[in-house]
Amino acid sequence: MDRDADVLVVGAGAAGIIAAWRAASIGARTILVEKTNRLGTKILISGGGKCNITHDGPLEDVLRAFRPNEARFIRPACYRFTNRQIVEMLTDRGLEVYTREDGRIFPVHQTAKDVVAILRSYLHDIGVDIRFDTAVNGLIVRNGKVDGIHTSMGDLRAPTVIVATGGSSYPNSGTTGDGWVWARSVGHTITKVRAALAPIYMENADPERSGVALRDVLLKARAGTKEIARWRGDLLFTHRGISGPTALGISRIVTEHLESGAVSLEVDLAPDRSFEGLSEVVKAWCADNPKKQVASLVEQFVPKSLVKEVIEATQEKLDQTVPNFGQRGKNRLVEVLKGWPLGMVRTVPLEKGECVAGGISLDEVDPKSMKSKRIEGLFLCGEVLDVAGPVGGYNLQSAFATGFVAGDSAAHEVLI
Repeated sequence: MDRDADVLVVGAGAAGIIAAWRAASIGARTILVEKTNRLGTKILISGGGKCNITHDGPLEDVLRAFRPNEARFIRPACYRFTNRQIVEMLTDRGLEVYTREDGRIFPVHQTAKDVVAILRSYLHDIGVDIRFDTAVNGLIVRNGKVDGIHTSMGDLRAPTVIVATGGSSYPNSGTTGDGWVWARSVGHTITKVRAALAPIYMENADPERSGVALRDVLLKARAGTKEIARWRGDLLFTHRGISGPTALGISRIVTEHLESGAVSLEVDLAPDRSFEGLSEVVKAWCADNPKKQVASLVEQFVPKSLVKEVIEATQEKLDQTVPNFGQRGKNRLVEVLKGWPLGMVRTVPLEKGECVAGGISLDEVDPKSMKSKRIEGLFLCGEVLDVAGPVGGYNLQSAFATGFVAGDSAAHEVLI
C-alpha cells in the first residue's frame, strides 16, 4: 500500500509514451520517468525532423521488412496496435498526414514537434505523472520480482516496471544503453550491439563533396567481389562519407561484414536502365551532339560538381569531345554509370545511427505481453529489445506497438 504507482515506465520515447498512455487508460496509476527534460527526443529527430510516423500497407508487408526472427517476435504486438491505429490517434487530434509512394507516412504541414505535442496531450488528458530530469540508476528486485526503481530523486515503488529506454544511438538524446545494464544485472542476455540506420564513414572521404546529393540511385555494398547489400533512394555526401536513405538502408549489413573483412561501395547512377539500354542512350546522345563535350552527358546523371570524378573513373579526359570519344570510352562510361566506385568503408558509427541492432534477447521476452521471462513484473519494449527494422518508419511502428502491449499487460497484471 506504500506504492508510488501501479506502473512505472522508464523512458519517454515512442515506446514509453504509448506504454504509459495505455497503462493509464486502463486505470493504472502510472508514472513516466525520463532522465532528460523533454518527451520523444528521438521522435523529434526522426525523418529529418519531419517525423516518419510509421509505414503504410498491410501489416504482413510491414513485417516482411524486418529479419524473420524479429518479425515473428513483433507480429502479435503489431496486430494489437497497428500502423492505422497510431495514425488515427494523431489525426484525431488535428494532425494531417500523407503517404509517400514508398509507403512512408509523414505530417503534411506539421513537424515532429507537433507529433510529440499530440502524444503529450494524450498523456496529460489521461493523468500520467511525468517526471522529467529524473535519472534511473537501477531496478529494485526482491525474490525474483520487481519492486520499483532507484532514481536520482529517490526510490519509486511499484509492482510493475516497463523499461523503454531505447538503445545507444544518439547518446545526447538520452539513449545511452542504460536499460541493457539493468537487464543484464537481473539475468537477461544482451545480444551484440551494432550500428543500424547509420551514416557510413569512408576511407577516402572528400570534405568538398559534403552536402552534395544523388537522387534516386542504387547504392551497393561488396565484400570482395560479392554483393552483400543494396538500397535504392537518395544518397548524401558528408564530410566523413555518406548518409541519406541509401546509406542508412545498408548500414546494418555493412557493419556485420566489416567484422570479418573489407567492404567497398559503388553507386548505380542509372538504376532503371540495363547496361544494354544505357549503352544505347550513350550512343544516341553522342550521335545527336557531335560537337559537345562528354561532360555534358555525365551532367544528366550527377550534379555538376561530381562530373569530373565520374569522368576520371572512366580514365578519359574531362574535356573529351564526342568526336574523340571512341567505343572503348563509351563502354567504360556505361560501366562507371552503372557502378561508380565510392571506395572502401572505414567504419559505421554506432552512436550516429537512428537506431541500433542488438539488445535484450527476444528469447527471454514473451512477445504476447512484452513480459520478462526472467523477472516477474518487468516488461520490456521498444529499441531496448533486439529488434531493428530498415529505414522507413518501421522502427517507430515497432516501438509504438511493443509499448502498447507492455502498457496493456502491466496494467492488467496489477488491476486484475
